[in-house]
Amino acid sequence: MANWTVDQSHSSVGFEVKHMMVSKVRGHFGSYTANIEADDLTDLTTGSIEFQIDVASINTNNEDRDNHLKSADFFDVESNPTIDFKSKSITKDGNDYKVNGDLTIKGVTNEVSFNVEFGGKGKNPWGVDVYGFEAETKINREDFGLTWNAPLETGGVLVGKDIKIKVELEVNPAA
Repeated sequence: MANWTVDQSHSSVGFEVKHMMVSKVRGHFGSYTANIEADDLTDLTTGSIEFQIDVASINTNNEDRDNHLKSADFFDVESNPTIDFKSKSITKDGNDYKVNGDLTIKGVTNEVSFNVEFGGKGKNPWGVDVYGFEAETKINREDFGLTWNAPLETGGVLVGKDIKIKVELEVNPAA
C-alpha cells in the first residue's frame, strides 16, 4: 500500500451554510492533514482515507463570526480542536467514488458518505504524477451537536441546519 501526499497549495476544505434563510455563508479551513493510502489512485477501492482538520483555522472572512464558531456555542475549539474523518468503505462508479466513513465533529461521530469525482492524472513540471479529486457531502449540523441558533423577526432562523462540505485535493506520491 502506497502513501500519498496532499499538495495543500492546490487543495482546499470548504463549507457553505444558509444565512438568515436568504443567502449563504462560505468558509474554509486553512490547516488540515490527510493520510491517503492506496496502491493506485486511479482505483481507490482498496485504499483508506483519513482527514484531520484544525478547527481553529476556520475562516469565513469575518473575524467576529469565526470567533463565535470557535466558541462553545458551535465547535468548542478548546475541548474539540479537530474535525476527524476516517473512511470505512470506498466503492467505484465509473471514474467516480462513494467514500463512506465516520465523521467526528465536537466529539460526536456519525457515518457520512462523500461523493468523490476523480478529476484526472497529470505530470507537474518536475515530472511528478499528480491526481485531482473533488469530494462533496451534506450534513445536518445538529446531528453533531452544533445546535446554536437565533430566531429571526421575520420567521425562520439565523443559521441553516444543512452544511455542504466540499473538499478539493491535488495529491502526489509521498516522498
